[in-house]
Amino acid sequence: MDLVVLENWLDNSAFAVLFLTMIAYWVGAVFPNIPYLQGLSTAGIAIANLSIASLLGARWLEGGYFPLSNLYESLFFLVWGITAVHLLAEFNTRSRLVGVFTAPVGMMITAFATLSLPQEMQVSEPLVPALKSNWLMMHVSVMMLSYAALMVGSLLAIAFLVVTKGENIQLQGSSFGAGGFRRNGYQLRKAGEVVLEDLGLNAENNGNGLASYQSNGNGNASTAVLNLVETSVISGNTTILDNPKLSPQRLSLAETLDNISYRIIGLGFPLLTIGIIAGAVWANEAWGSYWSWDPKETWALITWLVFAAYLHARITRGWQGRRPAILAATGFVVVWVCYLGVNLLGKGLHSYGWFL
Repeated sequence: MDLVVLENWLDNSAFAVLFLTMIAYWVGAVFPNIPYLQGLSTAGIAIANLSIASLLGARWLEGGYFPLSNLYESLFFLVWGITAVHLLAEFNTRSRLVGVFTAPVGMMITAFATLSLPQEMQVSEPLVPALKSNWLMMHVSVMMLSYAALMVGSLLAIAFLVVTKGENIQLQGSSFGAGGFRRNGYQLRKAGEVVLEDLGLNAENNGNGLASYQSNGNGNASTAVLNLVETSVISGNTTILDNPKLSPQRLSLAETLDNISYRIIGLGFPLLTIGIIAGAVWANEAWGSYWSWDPKETWALITWLVFAAYLHARITRGWQGRRPAILAATGFVVVWVCYLGVNLLGKGLHSYGWFL
């Protein structure tokens, strides 16, 4: 089979599989008890990942160089990275939530690369002299993998903000697996103490306004939340919660999204750092300068600073919940500007020159 025909078949197949997988993940999120649907969803992501890997392999054979020389190839490499990060996150967390958000993004990027890019940008062409270097694989591939991880982590942070819309939910300790407390206009303390005023409970049987709740011994505060949603035992009396906002499902979902987002961004940030350093070394080899404040370099630095601030706030300052999620959501926009906006609209050494 001709390689060009194979490439066309593979990119169309990847789009179709991601579209069906997106539908499967969404249906599975609404109807989680449908047999085999979750397994089929994961299999769909794996098939899309293999299809894109085969497409990139065919491009490599056709052009004779690692397929990251134009926008078409880099978009498909980005989708490959997103699906790979998705599979890694799903394997480690046993959660299907990631696919609800990554599958549509991967599908839309694939559709853009296949249907929207001019045909001349989809054709494999010989490398320009500046790109004929082993640093092409080292620098660009690591940068693209970092973009993929940071995008997925930021998407889950945006999902956290959607789930907790209108409520001041703060999660502390969950990212480090050390228990912690949640606050949803309420407060669940680390030791299992519950502030009754915040929970809306009747404190007439307790003079200090505190009720002590002993957890199950594994440091997980979720049990406390689940048991306090409908009733709370105070001095042997059962009191009904009068504030319906406290939902164990939403709190559990928010904690999962927050935790996965943090871990994936924690994977993407070192890759971004390595990619920037490799790019500086390559720039010195190609252009005689480690850093020239090219628009791409500037936005790469901005991206690094945004996610460095995110990780600093979480690790050093103990931020979790909405505040770091807002910072990560900002990072999602910054990554797209760095990756696509500068390349298409900017004038510099990294521009593709589609619009200008």
